[in-house]
Amino acid sequence: MSDSQWPDADDAQERPAPRPARRMPTGRRRGPLVPTLVVLAVLALISTGLAGVWTDILWYRSVNFTGVFTTTILTKILLGVAGFVLVGGLVFASLLVAYRTRPIYVPRTVTNESLEQYREAIEPVRRIALFGIPVILGALGATAASGQWRTYLLWANQVPFGRTDPQFGRDISFFVFTVPWLQTLLGFLTMAVGAALAAAAFTHYVYGGLQLPGRGASTRAAITQVAVLGAVLALLRAGTYVVDRYALSTKQSRLMTGITYTDANAVLPTKLILAIASLVVAGLFLAAIFTRSWRLPIIGVAMLVITSVVVGGIYPAIIQSVRVKPSEKSLEATYLQRNIESTRAAYGLEGVQVTPYQATSEASPGQLRNDAETIPGIRLVDPIVVAPTFRQQQALRSYYAFPDALDVDRYQVNGKEEDVVIAVRELTLDGVPASQRNWLNDHTVYTHGFGLVAAYGNKRASDGSPVFAVSNIPPSTTLGEFEPRIYFGEQSPTYSIVGGAAGDNPREFDYPDGSAQGQQNNTYAGKGGVPIGSFLRQAAYAVKYREVNFLLSDAVGSNSRILDHRTPLERVSRVAPWLTLDGNPYPAIVDGKVLWIVDGYTTSANYPYSQLQNLDAATSDSTTARATSVSALRSGQVNYVRNSVKATVDATDGTVKLYAWDEADPVLKTWMSAYPDTVSPMSSISGSLMSHLRYPEDLFKIQRMLLSRYHVTSSDAFYGGNDYWRVPEDPAQEGANALQPPYYLTLAMPGQKRPGFALTTTFMPTGDRQVLSGFLAVDADAGADAGKKAEGFGTLRLLELPRDSNVKGPGQVQNEINSSNDNSPGFSLTLSQFLNNNRQQGSRVTLGNLLTLPVGGGLLYVQPIYVRADSSSSYPLSRVTVAAFGDKLAWSDTLTGALDQLFGGNAGANAGDDNGTTPPDTGNQAPQTNDQLLAEALADMQKAFDEGKAALEKGDFAAYGAAQQRLQAALERAVKAQPQGGTATVSPTPSPSASS
Repeated sequence: MSDSQWPDADDAQERPAPRPARRMPTGRRRGPLVPTLVVLAVLALISTGLAGVWTDILWYRSVNFTGVFTTTILTKILLGVAGFVLVGGLVFASLLVAYRTRPIYVPRTVTNESLEQYREAIEPVRRIALFGIPVILGALGATAASGQWRTYLLWANQVPFGRTDPQFGRDISFFVFTVPWLQTLLGFLTMAVGAALAAAAFTHYVYGGLQLPGRGASTRAAITQVAVLGAVLALLRAGTYVVDRYALSTKQSRLMTGITYTDANAVLPTKLILAIASLVVAGLFLAAIFTRSWRLPIIGVAMLVITSVVVGGIYPAIIQSVRVKPSEKSLEATYLQRNIESTRAAYGLEGVQVTPYQATSEASPGQLRNDAETIPGIRLVDPIVVAPTFRQQQALRSYYAFPDALDVDRYQVNGKEEDVVIAVRELTLDGVPASQRNWLNDHTVYTHGFGLVAAYGNKRASDGSPVFAVSNIPPSTTLGEFEPRIYFGEQSPTYSIVGGAAGDNPREFDYPDGSAQGQQNNTYAGKGGVPIGSFLRQAAYAVKYREVNFLLSDAVGSNSRILDHRTPLERVSRVAPWLTLDGNPYPAIVDGKVLWIVDGYTTSANYPYSQLQNLDAATSDSTTARATSVSALRSGQVNYVRNSVKATVDATDGTVKLYAWDEADPVLKTWMSAYPDTVSPMSSISGSLMSHLRYPEDLFKIQRMLLSRYHVTSSDAFYGGNDYWRVPEDPAQEGANALQPPYYLTLAMPGQKRPGFALTTTFMPTGDRQVLSGFLAVDADAGADAGKKAEGFGTLRLLELPRDSNVKGPGQVQNEINSSNDNSPGFSLTLSQFLNNNRQQGSRVTLGNLLTLPVGGGLLYVQPIYVRADSSSSYPLSRVTVAAFGDKLAWSDTLTGALDQLFGGNAGANAGDDNGTTPPDTGNQAPQTNDQLLAEALADMQKAFDEGKAALEKGDFAAYGAAQQRLQAALERAVKAQPQGGTATVSPTPSPSASS
């Protein structure tokens, strides 16, 4: 009789008699409530998911980027399915094989008898576990795999760099694209095989097939399955050691990023030794199949661990301590030089033009004559200080808002290029009166902002306020006509429902005016957004936004469109999810439209030998610290960056366009291969758009941070670190420890024939010295030629001052400004007295940007100083301008006056900032009495009241708002002039009705 015929008898002896089935207790049967709730919950989840996917498809279709959605989602699905099948399939197969090859007769041992209770507990749920555990682990694997879609697409579509690394002789693309994918693949396979090995070992152990050493013999099936999986795991470990050799090229060490002497001479060989040892361990696992013993695999694993500790850890540490440390400078020279060259290549610093600059500190008459063209372009309007002034003078209503930091651009005005400070007048629901806040008003009435405001960068009015090039509602402009309605902006509502049937009364609030209704309404006529005329689309958006009014409100009709995902950064990030976006999009008037311009970067953290840089730290400065509208880049560490894409977003219809800006960038080419027909060539950029494109601020911040060390190109000097620089802190922010931001200026660097739009920064030596060591400017003007950058655009020009230079740094100059005892013609006070008086007598002083310009053979500092009343309705006004050159400092109500004083009565250049300015009251005359002050204030009040009344009758709401501000200021002066003081306010003009 065969062995297979015997189990019944033995099985009856080995296994306990079956227990009698338990009788279910009698009682009330469960009702349908719980199953119904479960079904409803499942349906809700399914409907939410379907609504999200469908609305995403509709959105991508509306911006003509459907290919981006399909490529991304299909890649995620492909990787997710592969991950699920791989992890779930391996674990399922491992569990199934282990269970089916379990021993029929479980040996009688103490261990097996104690495991009997576990086998009994598992048996009722065995089938569920057999499928449930693989499904759960497979789902986790699918999630992990789909999250690597960017890594996969870069590997699958890679384009060579055409440049090889110095250690392995491989193209840079291997490190940037292939190595990350190999690391991902090996890590994922290791996780999958490890899970399968754990599942097999656990099953065999519980069912008695796998015995611990010394506790009995394991079955051949258990040994074979565990040994094969162990061998595969060892093979994967060998592959990991091989790939880790290449990953050393981006290893961060104390000295640099990249392979060091110890890595090249100790770590790289040991990685090969460990890879070979892993192969041996794989062979020992397979040998266990024949020896039916775990002795060899255990010895192999133990030896691999010991080898990895000794050869992989102790040996390199000995080499570092004994061989490298005593001679580090000479031994690391080759590797430091590689780091310097790779870093400068990866961050676009190879072409920096370095000029030694012997800055003079002597000021003489006519010294600025050779720089006469540069001086009129000095921007005196600080774009972050004047933001409250823009709000007070041009917001006009509480629901209109400007950003905390305005933007700097340039426009042709009367045939001359002018720097302007510009901002969009956006609508913010936070400013809508609480009584008018409801779903209808929030999403169908208050739908858009109106117009933008621009001020000349180097002019000021007689009262110290900016001189506007574009202002008021409707817009009064010298920069050309444009469509003023802002439906897509940085502060737009989450979503708005716009459009309507022909003949319907316009329901969207357009702008306030002097009509009987107090406002003009509008019906959106653009092509932006998604049509939601059908019931199914309305239902989908009702589910997405959890808002039933999509189905109930009569404001949602057959011609309605929904505008969502409205901020420029969000729209660009959705159509180009592979880009890292600049934190400060800026508006521009282009061909009669307001366009948001967004700079997009391609980045990598895998460029061999290039220094890793934290983007958040590199791009943070005093502007990002003060302004919520400007954010630092937050993409972790990178060691390669290119401004590869310029993107635009139409403020009216939301159209998104991507233009290739660095067409030679291999990373951009790779992404364009993955997402074909999404990025337009540079040749399609119009001349009018090109004239507003500029060198991006965040890229410049990253480059200046690297140049503070990597302006040193010799490995010996770099190792010593004696010539390292640092970016100065912003001295205008008293008490704050934040870096000084770079500034957009019009200037001519030494050697340039004519001034140009540039982005500038300064450097100081590391340590305690507060002197200047360098000045960096980049040509930021892209020109006005269609499809072609201006010659020289992006050229970095670095002025290096002598090491023994005593040219004052920004901190020293600011200290002299605050403590200066210099007088100015027309002022009875010294500068420090002027500042102290205005800080104490019911007003506040705000220090403007401290600008640095290389003119007159030296370095000129210029700073506007703003004063505002200490009240909630006040705003900063430019009162004086300070100029410093060498050891001299001068100040006046105009830059021209300050420069003429500074250079002995004749600077040799007219700053052109005296646009109607008149010297303030200096105190030379006898002080006015309270009665005189009161009478003067009352007269101003009457004048402002009359002007406001006349403006209201004409329907000139902007002039009326300005008159209200003057009336408020006169009231405050009148209150201060009264012996007993008091307070007074002017009631704001009522908000327009929100009725449709």
